[in-house]
Amino acid sequence: MNETIRELLARVGGLPVAVTTLEDGADLYAAGLSSFASVQLMLGLEEAFDIEFPDALLNRRSFASITAIEETVSQILKAREAA
Repeated sequence: MNETIRELLARVGGLPVAVTTLEDGADLYAAGLSSFASVQLMLGLEEAFDIEFPDALLNRRSFASITAIEETVSQILKAREAA
């Protein structure tokens, strides 16, 4: 999952730094992630993991770091399995 998130971030994140230089817990917004890029990232994640982000998880916190994205995607996947 981490690798897929990093690949998407590198492709659509528009960051001025290489994704490979970022720690998993690094603040992506401080690294240059824009609101527009976070939407592009969300769409890429939905396609890559065959999920849909619920409105409750469409917030800055869900995309704040690679770790936060992993936790959010995992939460969505677990909820889908439980349904």
